[in-house]
Amino acid sequence: YLTRKFFYLWAKITFGQVLPSKARCFYDQKILQKTFGEWKEQWTVCRAKKLSLRADNHYRHLLLNLIFKAWRAYVCQQQGKRNKYCVAESHARKQALLRTWQHWLQYVGVQRTKHGMQSVALAFRERSCLRISWAVWRKQQYQKCSRHKMNILALQHWAQSLQFRAWLQWQELYLYTQNEKQKDTRAVTHHQHWELRRCVGAWLGYLNLHRVKKRQNELAREFHRSRTLRRCFSDWQLSWECRRTLHAHQRNLEKQAARIALWRVFARWKHYVVLCVEEAQQYELAEKHYKCHLLVLQKYWNHWKSRL
Repeated sequence: YLTRKFFYLWAKITFGQVLPSKARCFYDQKILQKTFGEWKEQWTVCRAKKLSLRADNHYRHLLLNLIFKAWRAYVCQQQGKRNKYCVAESHARKQALLRTWQHWLQYVGVQRTKHGMQSVALAFRERSCLRISWAVWRKQQYQKCSRHKMNILALQHWAQSLQFRAWLQWQELYLYTQNEKQKDTRAVTHHQHWELRRCVGAWLGYLNLHRVKKRQNELAREFHRSRTLRRCFSDWQLSWECRRTLHAHQRNLEKQAARIALWRVFARWKHYVVLCVEEAQQYELAEKHYKCHLLVLQKYWNHWKSRL
């Protein structure tokens, strides 16, 4: 029982509560975390640059697309105006031709009636031989025909003036509607450009704020990690000083107990060496597993980047 007690005291003074293998593993783990943090920061900066470049390209592409749509709408509008103008000119020519054809038909009818009336009058003159009555009738007929022609010309002039005024009103209304449509399209385009510029500015401000907050959080975590490491190192140093004083105090006891517990110490040491070997093997297996895990993560990360 005394030998076991002194052996436990010797092991505690020699190795302490934290074994060298565990301290080395903890140191390697902290170094790996620090390296991974720096790599993650560099990767975040590169990704922010790529996102900013993609945002600029998207903004330029959207502006070019809007300009192309506006140009295409303007070309379609001009083409529609030309088509409508051609249709209006064709309609005007057809109306003029129709009026000319109607006037010619009326003139032919009047001429036919006139010839018929003249033939009837000549026949009546030949039959009656009354020159005075023939002259009076001819005068009345001439006055009637002149009044009829004047009425026809007045009606034609009135119809043409009405058509001309209707054409002017339609042209003014068409120009007014086209100007209103152009104003509406310009207002919509200006509003879309303003909204797009405002959204891009808000997104850039949010990105800068998020970047500053992330940097502050990383600095805080780094400060906390360094503070924890300093505190652990100070505690370990104090415990090491205590162990050294205890080692000086227990040196005589160790000399006395060394002969008695030599063979048990050797057995214990051998068992400890076996444990250390097993722990080193486990650490190598864990390191291999972590490297494999990192390789898998890198593979999926490359696949994700290619998909993106």
